[in-house]
Amino acid sequence: MLTISQLAAYAGVTVRAVRHYHKVGLLPEPERDRSGYRTYDAAAVVRLIRIRTLADAGVPLARVQELLDAGPEEFAGGVQEIDKDLRAEIRRLQDTRSRLARLAAGEHLALPQSVVGYLDRLRGLGVGERYIELERDAWIMIAAQVPDLIDSVIAKKHEELDHPDMVRLYSFFTGEPDWRAGDPRIVEVADILERLMIRAVEAGEVGADGFDDQFVALMDSTMLESAPGAELVLAILKERGWSGWTRIERGLPRGSTLSCRHLESRSGVWRDVCSGVLVLAT
Repeated sequence: MLTISQLAAYAGVTVRAVRHYHKVGLLPEPERDRSGYRTYDAAAVVRLIRIRTLADAGVPLARVQELLDAGPEEFAGGVQEIDKDLRAEIRRLQDTRSRLARLAAGEHLALPQSVVGYLDRLRGLGVGERYIELERDAWIMIAAQVPDLIDSVIAKKHEELDHPDMVRLYSFFTGEPDWRAGDPRIVEVADILERLMIRAVEAGEVGADGFDDQFVALMDSTMLESAPGAELVLAILKERGWSGWTRIERGLPRGSTLSCRHLESRSGVWRDVCSGVLVLAT
């Protein structure tokens, strides 16, 4: 008969492991003999070796018991099932490693791949990192608000980047702009933005956006605080009757005194001043 130390040595495990297997019910714990010691026989050695072999093969301890007591067919089926679970776990771990690798680059933190691809395209246009960081932070907030829509939104942004106006707009952000009042680029940026806004209106792409007013105000204030010249551009657009940055809104140009029965026109878009309904010119 063997002591617990001898049993552990024969099976190639530690005494601590033997006691753990006793605790979880995998290895029956013998009664003490008249001297107060627990002794083990050959059957215990064989069972302990089988437990160790299964555990070393990656079988969870919770599944070891059923395999120890299974017949040949049940054993084979159980092993296949465990292998399937292990393969799924491997895929999960590989995905985790991929995510960690992307996080190490910094850009993928809290951003879906579609947005990262869009930012990379902006870099390809020569957009400076200062502006890239500004857009990145904005997209992080937007993606958190509308996670189910972000991929379609980014797809639309890629379509817009195919237009010369959008490419020209981003060309102003290739360096570190320090725009001041009177800079002719301010007016050109406002002109481009107005054309983009008009096209958005014509395409029916303004209106409900899924954001509450507080979030829109936060996005607008972030842009005003971070983007050089943004406040000057918005002032020009306001003079022309546009308001908002995150949410486009068309209002009455400053100084206009048109009555409710009139329509005002600018750049081919007509607006009923009383109802606020935008009507495309024909």
